[in-house]
Amino acid sequence: MGFSVLGWISNDLAIDLGTATTLVYVRGRGIVLNEPSVVAIEKKTELVLAVGVEAKRMLGRTPGHITAIRPMKEGVIADFEMAERMLKYFIDKAHNRSIFVRPRIIIGVPSRITQVEQRAVRDTAELAGAREVHLIEEPVAAAIGAGLPITEPSGNMVVDVGGGTTDVAVISLGGIVYSESVKVAGDRMDDAIVNYVKRKYNLLIGEHMAERVKLEIGSAYPFEGKKTMMIKGRDLISGIPRTLELDDAGIREALQEPIGTIVNAIKVALENTPPELAGDIIDRGIVLTGGGSLLKGMDTRLREETNLPIITVDDPLTSVVLGVGKLLDELDLLSKVTVQAQLRSSRY
Repeated sequence: MGFSVLGWISNDLAIDLGTATTLVYVRGRGIVLNEPSVVAIEKKTELVLAVGVEAKRMLGRTPGHITAIRPMKEGVIADFEMAERMLKYFIDKAHNRSIFVRPRIIIGVPSRITQVEQRAVRDTAELAGAREVHLIEEPVAAAIGAGLPITEPSGNMVVDVGGGTTDVAVISLGGIVYSESVKVAGDRMDDAIVNYVKRKYNLLIGEHMAERVKLEIGSAYPFEGKKTMMIKGRDLISGIPRTLELDDAGIREALQEPIGTIVNAIKVALENTPPELAGDIIDRGIVLTGGGSLLKGMDTRLREETNLPIITVDDPLTSVVLGVGKLLDELDLLSKVTVQAQLRSSRY
């Protein structure tokens, strides 16, 4: 009886548990939370000092007794305990700190997630307070969020470039016909910029600075006019802080490898697509979504590489969580697209 009452007063949640950002959608209210997937703790006591935006500000700036942790790595949980604490904080915040709520939660996960990784996500959500957990692959969620007719017998290709992974999926009749997932996305682009500046200029820059460079002058395809940006870092030879000017051509060179990996994953997926569905993709094009797709010229580069139309969604950052959110109201569709809990029976 207790559980049914709790279920009745709960607000069901849809969560895009991302490597870089976590978004939470509450049924009937829309997106209520959009925060970095970061937790700051005190090392000795393991007391959580900050989560989300506040914790991200501390990345690379903490004194010795404080550490800022990103519990998600390459699309999956890397630190189980911190992920649970982070998720509990976000669930409580979405429900205005109510301790009586045990919501049904649907979580977007990368395609090709292993059974062990599935179990980790389920267990984390349950320990954080969920009464029921469903998992849905992010490309399917992104396709639903983008309004694609995924239940029809026709092929839709979605490329979801996130923070930790890029998921490429061909979807038909509500399911994934073929998927390709590479652990190269926004974070790997930031790393590539850090390494380029270190290698070429003997200057060490932090995560924040690399991300700013990517957003301001980063590109996947040359554009008209030259763009430059001043950056600050530590000289690796003298150890003294130094300022340096970077241009878009250098950063494009730095991003060649991660972008090339993403392009290759798309080509492999196209090669493995059944001929009938390939014909649909020629007509409909490839839908590009996820935060990493905001890199300037990404759509042009993919169009050039595949000779296919590239469709960018209105808000690529939210398409996964909006798709997961739609499933809160469409339980018939949820039962068709949910990742099956094959490990459930092994628990008992």
